Amino acid sequence: MAEDSDLEKTEQASPQRLEKAREEGDVPRSRELAVFVSLLSAGGGVWLSGTSLMHALQNTIRGGMQFEPAEMHDASLLIAHLAHLLSGVLLAFAPVAGVVVLVAVLAPAFIGGWVFTTSALIPNFNRINPMNGIGHIFSLQTLIELIKAVAKALLVGIVAWAVLRHDSTEVFGMLVEPLHVGLNHAAQLMWQAYLAMTLSLGVVALIDVPYQLWQYADKHKMTRQELRQEAREAEGDPQIRARIRAQQREMARRRMMSEVPKADVVVTNPTHYSVALRYAETSGRAPMVVAKGMGEVAARIREIATENGVPLMEAPPLARALYAHVELEQEIPEALYAAVAEVLAYVFQLRSWKQGDGRYPDRPESIVVPAGMDPHEEDGVVEGALE
Repeated sequence: MAEDSDLEKTEQASPQRLEKAREEGDVPRSRELAVFVSLLSAGGGVWLSGTSLMHALQNTIRGGMQFEPAEMHDASLLIAHLAHLLSGVLLAFAPVAGVVVLVAVLAPAFIGGWVFTTSALIPNFNRINPMNGIGHIFSLQTLIELIKAVAKALLVGIVAWAVLRHDSTEVFGMLVEPLHVGLNHAAQLMWQAYLAMTLSLGVVALIDVPYQLWQYADKHKMTRQELRQEAREAEGDPQIRARIRAQQREMARRRMMSEVPKADVVVTNPTHYSVALRYAETSGRAPMVVAKGMGEVAARIREIATENGVPLMEAPPLARALYAHVELEQEIPEALYAAVAEVLAYVFQLRSWKQGDGRYPDRPESIVVPAGMDPHEEDGVVEGALE
């Protein structure tokens, strides 16, 4: 049963799956929305430029009924005359056509967005396979599209019939109206019918857009097995990941070791823990841990410190407290200020004495670590010894 559930497409598509589908040109589309927006923009363009279109059509009709005698005997002159009339009509309709083309280009951005891909240019012989074609003809999707087409035709037809029935009296009344009044009245009624039918297509688009989004999401659903496989591919091979993490740890350790020669003192356990501290008096900040480690790493820190003349201070509770409570490149907590200040004071005095300034400092007899800071000791007092 568990295996069957893993093979059922019950999970929503992952971002990676949707991105791959988009790269292949597979995005949600609503033809009903594109048709509605195009018709609405065309109607709006005609309405805004109605006067200029009317004058252009009048001039074309008037010019089409006038011929020069020479045009009746020379076909080239007649063709030139007709081309001039046709160019006037095309020029008048150019703004409307430009708006329709612009909207047709912008329409895909409303759902799915623009997609530029060359995958559709790759030959796919399955598209010309007769068996696949027959399968598409009798598929559920084809049946749904047929039902949509019939429902759309019925809706538009009902709307058109309702408009004509509502305005039937006015339609028959135009027969007795003067020509120019009847033409204006007819244009008004045609615009109302066009707007009503276009808005009915808008209702179809409002239904089709959510359906197309749902169908697209359902089409790209994934099984749990596919999700797990995709996650494994995204994360990569476990051995490669382990090797990368090991390399990252090694690089971080090398960076840490390069900071040891710049430290002012290394506080030791003396063998299990080593913590290197650096203090910049002019920075106004607390001392900072620049390196720390235990076991072999602690031994290497002590070795580098000895090679570079960095003092080693044996203070087990302080070393353990610093290791447990302070991360690399972080300042020491306020609770350890006094203990670290005692160590640094001795180190700086010793450094001045070696430079011939002042007297040899007294070595700290004990370094106090506040209770709760040392994870191993409770008394918090240890003898300090400088190596």
